[in-house]
Amino acid sequence: MKRGRVLVKAINTKNLSSRTSLPQSQEAVSMERYSYNPRLKWNQQVEDYFNKAYGLEAFSRISKALTRPSCYSCIRVNTLRTTTEAVIEKILEIQREKRLNDNSKNTNKNEDAKVDTSENVNGFVSETSPVSKCHIPGLDYVVFIKGSGPHDIQYDIQHDRPPKEIIVSRKCAEAVLRGAQVYIPGILACSAHVEKGDVVAVSVGVEQPIRDGEWAIKITRGIVLQGQKSDPQYLERDGLYIGQGITNLSRAGIFRDLSGLGVDMTDRVFQLTSFNDVLKGDIFLQNLPSIITAHVLDPQPEEIILDMCAAPGGKTTAIASLMKDKGQVIAVDRSHNKVLEIHNLAAELGLKSIKGYKLDALKSVNTSKTNGTLTHFLSEVKISQTNQEAESASFVSEVKISQTNQEAVSVVALPGSDEISIPDDEKVEKGQYKSQHELRKHNRRMKNGCGRNQATGGRVDKCEGFSPNSFDRVLLDAPCSALGLRPRLFAAENH
Repeated sequence: MKRGRVLVKAINTKNLSSRTSLPQSQEAVSMERYSYNPRLKWNQQVEDYFNKAYGLEAFSRISKALTRPSCYSCIRVNTLRTTTEAVIEKILEIQREKRLNDNSKNTNKNEDAKVDTSENVNGFVSETSPVSKCHIPGLDYVVFIKGSGPHDIQYDIQHDRPPKEIIVSRKCAEAVLRGAQVYIPGILACSAHVEKGDVVAVSVGVEQPIRDGEWAIKITRGIVLQGQKSDPQYLERDGLYIGQGITNLSRAGIFRDLSGLGVDMTDRVFQLTSFNDVLKGDIFLQNLPSIITAHVLDPQPEEIILDMCAAPGGKTTAIASLMKDKGQVIAVDRSHNKVLEIHNLAAELGLKSIKGYKLDALKSVNTSKTNGTLTHFLSEVKISQTNQEAESASFVSEVKISQTNQEAVSVVALPGSDEISIPDDEKVEKGQYKSQHELRKHNRRMKNGCGRNQATGGRVDKCEGFSPNSFDRVLLDAPCSALGLRPRLFAAENH
């Protein structure tokens, strides 16, 4: 009997040990899954080249560094509106208010915080001050805001159920890592029964190989996440969790609305200040190399400067600011909508000296113009407004309006046709003729060109190029591979 009791006790002890070790094993797996440890995927030829150039170990460190954002944000102060000191004081006040709000939500938030100071730029990002002025001579209008990370996020993980979560697109995740919030267009999938105010983990859907060297996310927007291996990219999302936040809408609202805030990020792997709608018009978030590019150009007031490949306008507006908005900055880009972005940014910063044109930089020189001054050029060059008559000529050669029974009826003559077709009521009802509204809509598209969602609107000027010696200075910052852009979660495009 005694031996039996000892045996039963030993068996129970063994079973208890196995039961207690199981949650520990699950916890280790959960910690590995719900973490941020991405592996950057490269185009194979590019990866082979860099492995050979840098060595496997060095290139591995480079790839890992590229998946993390910089430890600081760099902003350029619009000195035509305010001063650097005033901006620093306002940012400090905003950060104080944010800390108070964060502390009220989570008093233990700072216990696991660790500051990454490995990327201080020659001491410009101070260890003691979170906001500091750039110490490079001549760049006192540049301000650095220190961030922190990576942080360990405590997700709501239970051994019998996974946390509620959403999957965001890779580009959305890269923006969130830089301090942005999660907006509705960037959300791809969501757990079931998510309501407004729920805490959700945020993971990233990264492009996966499909065929013939092509890549795609392969996640149908709106799919329901079950927290099981049948979920899209379940295994691929291991180590791709960037934080957690509070939903601003229910699951139904997230996939019903087209825009707006989807998730308010409360815990982030990397803490960087968000500048969305902050000090609008007074500051501009810009990488330091871009700021230095305009600084090295050394533009002077009253000069005429050409900025080629100018979109989205960061360096263009930096040039205009250095000129005290006196003179003329001609910004060209071959994309209609990108020229509109330049116009909008210039208006936001209150700059009047910038003029944007739709022009391929490769066609900037017009040798048929012999006069060397831009004034003469602007008076003679054919600058055509992209209006309805100019852009829709290939589609509609003539539009005549005839009055019938006191109603206007469009009569359209197509190219190569001598006959004018007058729509009758029966054919109109069958949809064989376009209405005036449809024709106007088509003409607007012909005028504006294809853009985001096929309609951005607005007018831009076009030109045929510039005569030699028209400008005092020219900035050509040609588009590059952007291989050094960070944070970067995918780099397998063909370069």
